[in-house]
Amino acid sequence: MATGAVSGPRQARIEAPQNPLYDEHRLPEIDRLRGLVMVLMALDHMRDFFDADAIRFSPTDLDHTYPFLFFTRFITHFCAPTFTLLAGVGAYLYGVKVKDAAALSRFLAVRGLWLIFLEAVVISPIWTMGSGRIGLGTLWAIGCGLLALAALSRFSPRTALLFGVAIVFGHNLLDGIHAAELGAFGPWWSLLHEPGKLPLGAPGGVYYPALPWIGVAAIGYGIGPLFLEPAPRRDRTLYFVGGAALALFALLRLSNLYGDPRPWNAQNDATFTLLSFLNVTKYPPSLLYLLVTLGGAALALPALEWAKGWVGSALTVFGRTPLFFYVLHLYVDVAAALAFAMAGGYSLADIARFAKAGGPPPDFGAGLAGAYAAWALIVLALYPLCRWFARIKRQRRDLWWLSYL
Repeated sequence: MATGAVSGPRQARIEAPQNPLYDEHRLPEIDRLRGLVMVLMALDHMRDFFDADAIRFSPTDLDHTYPFLFFTRFITHFCAPTFTLLAGVGAYLYGVKVKDAAALSRFLAVRGLWLIFLEAVVISPIWTMGSGRIGLGTLWAIGCGLLALAALSRFSPRTALLFGVAIVFGHNLLDGIHAAELGAFGPWWSLLHEPGKLPLGAPGGVYYPALPWIGVAAIGYGIGPLFLEPAPRRDRTLYFVGGAALALFALLRLSNLYGDPRPWNAQNDATFTLLSFLNVTKYPPSLLYLLVTLGGAALALPALEWAKGWVGSALTVFGRTPLFFYVLHLYVDVAAALAFAMAGGYSLADIARFAKAGGPPPDFGAGLAGAYAAWALIVLALYPLCRWFARIKRQRRDLWWLSYL
């Protein structure tokens, strides 16, 4: 284990590593991977806003989907787990930088609460169409992970790693417990492990139950010392762990014994049999879902070291402004989608009615190809703004609040 680990709950300092590789500017592949998943996440959201099939049926519903739609959704599965894992890695590296466990714990707690606040107040209106309902999604899950790390960071990274692995590998044992069977405690269970209603009768729902995401964040913190190792050693470890995760996914999935509440089965043709095999559960993220996504992320991170030129630069910009990009792209996306629909003769009342009815008419939206085109245009349009904001964050170190954006 690399130096810099906190040895126990009473230790107040984190010793800086005697390692010249510890420099955020020497690990561009982390920013590139974060940027890549942000761009892929934007594709998923553009599909939600521009492809009417997103309202009609789930892209993983094998009775209605088609391969292009399924794989568009599947590739974006990598976003939330990868970003949550990197949030844990970033928490560890930030602790090495500040060299103060108490300061790290405070920072993680405040940032976690800030993300939850943003989810409830800034992001929810997008997904609930300004209805006043609260939807607890991605930022809620990451915020809960950071709140857990505020406590776990007082212990060693190894402790956090074991804690995270236990959650990720064990939480599917809880699949048989359902909120509907728990009475008044049911909504509280939904916060942890099953999508459902909010506690205390609050309007809205839980989309991302927190427990497995806390496990992912803890694993990220636990592997943080790996990113202080020399690049060849780090990359060998990532390739090995990533390959092992994918192999374990394949073995468990083939057996249908454990790791996902939705078994796969043979379909009418080989393509749809493959779709069934890959159709793992995201809400909450099953063990198999996390093995295939985080295994892929582990393989992708060292490969992104070779992303040079404008591609690498662009991914780095998005990776250094993730929250800024996340909030901004959602509002730009929904504004563009509404403008497109209104240009086609639909009113806001029509759109609200379609959402409640479960589906718009066949000519609504731009289709999946149109969603891809809109995705490319909006990502290109947001790049200069993200580059400007990244420069502000780099130059204005005196503005402490920028660390929360």
